[in-house]
Amino acid sequence: MKITVKLFATFRAGRFDIETRDYPAGTKVGQVVEQLDLPMEKLGILMINSRHVDLDRCLEDGDTLAIFPLVGGG
Repeated sequence: MKITVKLFATFRAGRFDIETRDYPAGTKVGQVVEQLDLPMEKLGILMINSRHVDLDRCLEDGDTLAIFPLVGGG
């Protein structure tokens, strides 16, 4: 299945901004995060098609997954 993955802020460094990738049916958000070697402790917001999701959510063909790191500052 084809999934569009969008990375934001520091997650783009050395990776990509947006890519369409092939994943097998039943792939979960957490599996994509692991494959991209994103640090779990720095995960902020996860969204599929502009809706908040968690790592256990299964992706479907044509979904857009957006991955944001934690926001810091002060």
